[in-house]
Amino acid sequence: MARHGWYSGAGRRRLTALLGVGVVALVLIVALINTLPGDGGSTAGTSRDGDKVHGTPAVPPDDTGPFVGWGFTHTQFSADEGDSAATERVEKRLGAQPFPQIQHIMGWGADNPEPVEGRYDFEEMDRRIDFVRASGGIPVVTLCCAPDWMKGGRSGANSTDWSQDALETAPEPEHYADYAALAATVAKRYPDVRHFIVWNEFKGFWNNAEARWDYEGYTKLYNLVHKALKKVDKAIMVGGPYLVMDSVDPRQDGASTSLKGSWGAMDQRVLDAFDYWNKNKAGADFVVVDGSSYTKDDDLLPDEFAATEKFTAVSRWVRERSDGLPLWWAEYYVEPADANDDRAGWSETRRVAVQASGLIAMARGGATSGFYWNPEEESGADCPGCLWTPTDTEDGGKALPMYDLLSRFGKEFPPGTEYESVSVAADDKPNVRVLADDKAVLVVNTLDRSISAKVDGQRFGMGAYEVKWLERQAG
Repeated sequence: MARHGWYSGAGRRRLTALLGVGVVALVLIVALINTLPGDGGSTAGTSRDGDKVHGTPAVPPDDTGPFVGWGFTHTQFSADEGDSAATERVEKRLGAQPFPQIQHIMGWGADNPEPVEGRYDFEEMDRRIDFVRASGGIPVVTLCCAPDWMKGGRSGANSTDWSQDALETAPEPEHYADYAALAATVAKRYPDVRHFIVWNEFKGFWNNAEARWDYEGYTKLYNLVHKALKKVDKAIMVGGPYLVMDSVDPRQDGASTSLKGSWGAMDQRVLDAFDYWNKNKAGADFVVVDGSSYTKDDDLLPDEFAATEKFTAVSRWVRERSDGLPLWWAEYYVEPADANDDRAGWSETRRVAVQASGLIAMARGGATSGFYWNPEEESGADCPGCLWTPTDTEDGGKALPMYDLLSRFGKEFPPGTEYESVSVAADDKPNVRVLADDKAVLVVNTLDRSISAKVDGQRFGMGAYEVKWLERQAG
C-alpha cells in the first residue's frame, strides 16, 4: 500500500564519516574524476556493463510457467545481511520449502540501479538475487522504482532523493523508453529471473486534473516494458497492473454499485483503471493486484475476519475479465497500520489467524499466488508479523508463526490444487474458516476464546484464534 516502507537500504553500506584531511582531499579528487562533463553527476561506484550476467544463474524450472505459488516480498531489511549463522539459518529453512520471492529494483533494499544514464549500480540488487538463489527460491522482480534522472530529479551517484514522494514518482513520458531499456538490462543481468511485475501500485500515475488514475500513461509504460522484456527472451513472463484494489464505504461518492459486499464497495476509479489496462495491454502472462481487506478509512467491515471476503470477491471479478490468466496478489493486508506504518496492535495469534483467513479468501477467489509483505526489522527482539527473527545476531533468523503459516499453506495448496468442500457442524460455521483439498484441511478459529469444533467428521478443540491443520481421513 502507499504507506508501506520504501527505504532503499542504501545507507547501510555508505560511509558516515571521513577521517583525516588527506582522506577528504582524496575523496574530492575521486569525485571530480568521476563526474561526467556537463554536470551529468558523479559516476563513482557505477559501471557500464549493467547487462553483464551476474553470478551463477540458477536453472529455471521448466514447469513453473506463470504459476509460482505463495511467497513473500523482501523489504528494507532481509536475511541477505547480518550474522552469517543467522542468514544461513534462514537460507537453509527456505531451501527446505522454497518460496517465490519478490525483490524491487530500486528501494526496499536495493539502491538506485542507474544513477546516471548508461551507468549502473546493482551491488545491493545482486546480493538480494544471490540470496534468492542460495535459498532455492523462484526470483520475481518488481520493476519499480525509477532513477531520478528519468523523473525530473538529479543525475549522479549519491544524489538519489530517497524521500517517499520522490521514490513514488513515475518516470516522465519522455523517459518511458529509457525505463523499458533499464528493464531489459535487468533481465539480461539475471537470466534466471523469468517473472517480472511492471511497476508498483500505479505510484505517480494519478491524473490530478480529472481526479482519476492515469491509466493511459501506465499502460503505455507497461507496453514498452513488455515489448523490451519479450525481446530479451520470449520465455520471460510479464504481469501487471499491480493496482491497489481500494474499497470504501458503499455510501461514499465513487463507490462501485456492482462490486460490493458486507466488506464495503470498490472504488470505481480503480475498476476503470483495470478495465483500461486489460483492454489495451500488449499482453500479459499473469495479472497482478494488491490491496487490503479494510477500507481506505481503515474500517474492517463487518469485522476483521468477514472483511477478508473482499479478497474472494475481487479475485473473482478480476478472473472473470482476465481470460483465464493466473491471478497474483502482490501484496495483501488484513491489519490496518498506525501513523508510523506499523502493524503491531494485534497479538501474534490473532494476526496469524486473520492472515490465514485472508489466504483462504484469495484461494477461494481463484488466486494462484499471494506475496506476504515481510515487515522485517534490522535488529531487536520484537518483530510483529515477521517471518523470522532479525539476523543481526548469531541466534537470529529463527522462524516465527507467520513463517510457519505461509510455508505450510504453500506446501499444502500449490498452484493447480483442486479444492474440496468439507462438512462443518452447523454451530461451527459462523466461527471457523476452512480450506481443504484431498489431503489436508486448514481450519481457523475466528473467536478470541476456545471452542470445540467438528470439521470433516473430526471433533477437536481449538484455542483462541488457533490455526489448525488436519489430515484428511481416507475413504
